Amino acid sequence: MNQMNWLAVYPEIVLLAMALVIAMVDLWVTNPNRTPTYLLTQITLAVVAAMHLRAFNDGATVYAMQRMVVADPMGHLLGFFSSVAVMASLCYARPYAASRDMLKGELFTLSMFSLLGICVMQSANNLLVVYLGLELMTLSLYALVALRRDHVDATEAAMKYFVLGALASGFLLYGLSMMYGATGSLDISEIFKAIGTGQINKSVLVFGTVFVVAGLAFKLGAAPFHMWVPDVYHGAPTAVTLLIAGAPKLAAFAITIRLLVEGMSGLGADWQQMLVVLAIGSMLIGNVVAIAQSNLKRLLAYSSIAQMGFMLLGLTPTVVGMNTFSAANGYSSSMFYMVAYVLTTLGSFGMIMLLSRQGFEADRIDDLKGLAKRSPWFAGVMAVLMFSLAGLPPTIGFYAKLAVLQAVVSTNVTGYIVLAVVAVVLSLVGAFYYLRVVKVMYFDEPADTRPIVAPREMGWVLSINGAAVLVFGLLPDSLMTVCREAIVKALAT
Repeated sequence: MNQMNWLAVYPEIVLLAMALVIAMVDLWVTNPNRTPTYLLTQITLAVVAAMHLRAFNDGATVYAMQRMVVADPMGHLLGFFSSVAVMASLCYARPYAASRDMLKGELFTLSMFSLLGICVMQSANNLLVVYLGLELMTLSLYALVALRRDHVDATEAAMKYFVLGALASGFLLYGLSMMYGATGSLDISEIFKAIGTGQINKSVLVFGTVFVVAGLAFKLGAAPFHMWVPDVYHGAPTAVTLLIAGAPKLAAFAITIRLLVEGMSGLGADWQQMLVVLAIGSMLIGNVVAIAQSNLKRLLAYSSIAQMGFMLLGLTPTVVGMNTFSAANGYSSSMFYMVAYVLTTLGSFGMIMLLSRQGFEADRIDDLKGLAKRSPWFAGVMAVLMFSLAGLPPTIGFYAKLAVLQAVVSTNVTGYIVLAVVAVVLSLVGAFYYLRVVKVMYFDEPADTRPIVAPREMGWVLSINGAAVLVFGLLPDSLMTVCREAIVKALAT
């Protein structure tokens, strides 16, 4: 029992206990706005976020559950950002869900179980724990997508997500089983040591790595494993789309680091080539296909594919000339990029939910026509978010792209410099469809001239969200420093 160390996982224990309590309490809630359930959920998420932040500030790395779980700064920092992302998602979702008969206890409890799976993935040090967290997260999201049972598009999206998600989970599980077969261990740190000995069947391990990378690419929504992203983003209720597009991306990044970097960095020369292909394919398909989209949710879906491709660039210069000097710089840049993307995505889908009303989904680009005349403030917030996704200064998206490009170019390898140039060119292509949204808001005449009235809480959170995109763009050093610190301490152990 001394090896269990329950205190190392106390944020997850609190989250699990409160999810069960809230599920029971909601049975007696008669308020149509689900105010007690909502407040309990938000308080719980705030406490869990504070726990992760405090543990990150302590800076310690603790192993628990017989070394199957590692509570390190990287896991705690990602856990903090994930908790905050779910808090913001539920804040945006509440008015939207209330007008669509979705404001039920299941929305809150399934969101908490999804976050629990995310936290388990972020602290996994064992292949079985990775898969356990992955299934807990995805099963909760499958149910959330189908929460509007009378909605054809949502039901179809849930079926597509379930079938393709099960296929991807099978890929990942098959790859993990081959890793176990080749190294004889489920422990990620033991797999790293086994690869270092050089006394393993490398061909089996590389073959398994292909399946692992394919499974990770699906969870990230990277091409050519992106087929589910536009259909699920479009068909799911916007509140659930945000729950899929936000915190789960941080979990996918975490298990990518755990499996590929902490477990298989000895095979970096093999899997980094796969990531290069995924990165180029994602940026090309995402940016080019997004130009043809008239639906805002589908546009953001293809934008997500392109953004994940850019993030993967930072993971590619792992081993250059048998030297790992670029590793920490690249990984911390990718982590910063992922946090920046999630922060911007929260606001983008929040704006769609703000403009939506009962019987009307503001999910077409034309629905934003003349927004500057109806609400100059929220049009400004949306413009800042679009500028950030496009990578324009002075937003956080600009610095995130700059950090990744700097990590790639600093290798001084011709191939990586060419890769950086390709990424810049494709980003310029992507700027077109982001700026088109801004053009529609400021230069087109509105079809509906009524002013935008935002619920007070939602309006404040959206405003803070937009301000954070600007502030971290102007002063990125603090966030970049904590990302670098988290990565360096994770690699050190």
